[in-house]
Amino acid sequence: MIRYFLNIVFMLAFALSGVQFAQADDDAFGQLVEQLGGSNLRNKVQVIEQIAALEDERALPVLEALMNNALYQRKSDNQFVFAADEDKQLRLTSVVSGEDLGLASSRDVRKVITNNSLRSQTRTLVAVTRLHSKKNEVKLAAVSELLKSPDASFLAPLDAAIAEEKNPSVLKALQVARGAILLGNESEVERLKAVKAMDGYNSKQVLTLLQAQLDVESSELVRKEINDVLGGLKRAETGYKFVEDLFFGLSLGSVLLLAAVGLAITFGVMGVINMAHGEMIMLGAYTTYVVQLLMPNHIEASLIVAVPAAFLVAGLMGVIIERGVIRFLYGRPLETLLATFGISLILQQLVRSVFSPLNRSVITPQWMSGSWEINGFLSLTYNRMYIVLFALAVLFGLMLLLKKSYFGLQMRAVTQNRAMASSMGIRTGWVDAMTFGLGSGIAGIAGVALSQLTNVGPNLGQSYIIDSFMVVVFGGVGNLWGTFVAAMGLGVANKFIEPLSGAVLAKILILVFIIMFIQRRPRGLFALKGRFVEG
Repeated sequence: MIRYFLNIVFMLAFALSGVQFAQADDDAFGQLVEQLGGSNLRNKVQVIEQIAALEDERALPVLEALMNNALYQRKSDNQFVFAADEDKQLRLTSVVSGEDLGLASSRDVRKVITNNSLRSQTRTLVAVTRLHSKKNEVKLAAVSELLKSPDASFLAPLDAAIAEEKNPSVLKALQVARGAILLGNESEVERLKAVKAMDGYNSKQVLTLLQAQLDVESSELVRKEINDVLGGLKRAETGYKFVEDLFFGLSLGSVLLLAAVGLAITFGVMGVINMAHGEMIMLGAYTTYVVQLLMPNHIEASLIVAVPAAFLVAGLMGVIIERGVIRFLYGRPLETLLATFGISLILQQLVRSVFSPLNRSVITPQWMSGSWEINGFLSLTYNRMYIVLFALAVLFGLMLLLKKSYFGLQMRAVTQNRAMASSMGIRTGWVDAMTFGLGSGIAGIAGVALSQLTNVGPNLGQSYIIDSFMVVVFGGVGNLWGTFVAAMGLGVANKFIEPLSGAVLAKILILVFIIMFIQRRPRGLFALKGRFVEG
């Protein structure tokens, strides 16, 4: 019992001593930061060196802010703060505690005094601190900065970082940064080693450095090595460029798929030429904008709310259009085209009256921002990756609905034989309304995705209506698999043709191809029998 009590006392004492050490570190950091005030620049040089020597995660942000002349003191209590622009004011954050200090005006703070010499020394300390960071991404960012402007003063810190680095990919990056500095060395042997160190490191910055060195290199041996390394890097760049173009083509195809899959239902299954389909996309995009206005403090969750909201808004508008206009025009496609074209103009004007003709910007959530940096030649943006996955999820969800649900069974029955379905007790008018609402609702979901790629405006839908019809006709009227294949195929083809011919000529070439294809296969890639096709 006594031993158990002593163990508890020992553990508490150890924990309290740890807290005291942590507090001592906090006090040391805070005391050093306090010395950055005033106008004694010589003293500040010693202070920033001491801050950099601390093993404290708060040191690097302070040095970076000082380097960028963006470190402030609050006038009311001389507290050191970071300041970020927000709503024409400054959002203050405590340097020492990280506490949010709220909004303030520019008059409430003053910049910490620096000069070019101090900022230059701070830049060196920042680079060294980044090289010795515990985070690999910080080290790689430091290497990227060094490749932009190689400086011999960083050789010693690089050698120290290389000696202690265990991660192979980070070690290679550090060796490449060292090689970039030694490219200007007088020794032919050192230059040769530097070029060999860069071999296989996929980076556009390395390509630029080697190409510049090739123009001034006097040694034939080094020139030969540079040409060999450049050849390998250029082949890698070509391969990754193909992958990047393929990704952008698939992301464009996903946008076309989202825009066209709803049209594949209303046009392909029901036989309705809906020229207002683009406006359903527009309504979905504006719904996303309104949702973010209603929940400004929960932007990260806004898209999750916007997807069902856009589906309901656009779907309800589709049901209203079908019940109010379309149901009187079945079997008269040209009159349907004119009527829905008029509806599209009405909806555009309605949006202009409510939201004004100006484009509206929708905020991209943090989890969709940025890109996945695979290497220096290839990076994939997160928003397009999510849209590709989202488009596939919508397609497979729709296919399950049509094949596995009772509503899908009724819709297929009405499509194949309307009279027989009616005689079996299926309410064909209700099925027509729900089918049109489903296609319009999916178009609204497409608007949510498009709001993350472009500004939201009254003419948003007009940019995709023609492409959507081309996708549906090319893939096979009413066939969802055909719509998927056509959307992805046209998206990839457009992305590969566009750099060679230009954006406008690329669209013309694709249109000519589709016309020629339809001449050979009038029902598209995947033919589907139904009321519209057989009628």
